[in-house]
Amino acid sequence: MAECCATDNGNKKKTYYIPSLLISFAVLIYIFLEQGVDFLIYGILKLDKSAHLTETIRFFLYETPKVFILLTVIVFVVGIIRSFFSPEKTRKALEGKPLFIGNVMASTLGIVTPFCSCSAIPLFIGFVESGIPLGVTFSFLIAAPMINEVALVLLFGLFGWKTALLYASTGLLIAITSGWVIGRLKLERFVEEWVYEIKAGDFQMEERKVTFNDRIQAGYTAVVDIVSKVWIYIVAGIAVGAAVHGYVPENFMASLMGKGAWWSVPLVVLIGLPLYSNAAGFIPILQALLEKGAALGTALAFMMSVIGLSLPEMIILKKVIKLPLIIIFASIVAVGIMIVGFIFNWIY
Repeated sequence: MAECCATDNGNKKKTYYIPSLLISFAVLIYIFLEQGVDFLIYGILKLDKSAHLTETIRFFLYETPKVFILLTVIVFVVGIIRSFFSPEKTRKALEGKPLFIGNVMASTLGIVTPFCSCSAIPLFIGFVESGIPLGVTFSFLIAAPMINEVALVLLFGLFGWKTALLYASTGLLIAITSGWVIGRLKLERFVEEWVYEIKAGDFQMEERKVTFNDRIQAGYTAVVDIVSKVWIYIVAGIAVGAAVHGYVPENFMASLMGKGAWWSVPLVVLIGLPLYSNAAGFIPILQALLEKGAALGTALAFMMSVIGLSLPEMIILKKVIKLPLIIIFASIVAVGIMIVGFIFNWIY
């Protein structure tokens, strides 16, 4: 018995120590990353500082490990936080809430609860069947993919806490307002009839007691799951950002997406509608666009339209809602994104 207890205690200590050591090691690499990349490029490879190719290579070699370190550390922490929330708990928390309060709660919960396009249908069905207002459901569906931990982590690491807070607050405002408008329009007739025939019990999940070790494991699982899904987008996004950083003339980008081009905000939102990316792949491109003179509001509007109006999610939701509601949903969110873009171009 004593040996068993000793083994359990040893496993617990191991569980606690390994994340601490790995996070400390990652932070250490992050601190000295820029000096290491500069030493490699200029000290060992002896590349020309003024060459466009050198700027492109430096951007890629610096941003790639930087983004992955930020992503891994913070996703691990967020994975632990997410273990306190389940889709079932989220659904129960929103039951019986009036429209506006429900919109605020749903948008806020959308940031911290597990969500991807593939889970849009079961979440939607569970919410609607439980009597949660349609507008509240859409607030959640807008906030969850748009304001996710990947976006906030990368924005914080690349641009600082002010930009990350700006993104989170404007995303929440869009989710709350769009959901409220959809709720006021009384569009329940555009939900497929079979959705209301589903029994709530079919979607209820058995809750079990979660230990601290389970939460640590949830952090590991979140890292493996998220990084394995988005790494290709990250590398591709950084590659595109590196090319923009190294070769695109600053005056060209300023004229195309700068404050002087008033039409750029609606244009980038329209361009972003059919595109699909996630925050991990797009934010490095956002960084390069801003460095080349793109206006903050225009760049954020572009990112929000690509992430928040995901084409795969629209296709999946077509199975549970009718085309008019999809068009109304996309139009309301698009208008909200454009308003945010104009406001921040005016402020900044």
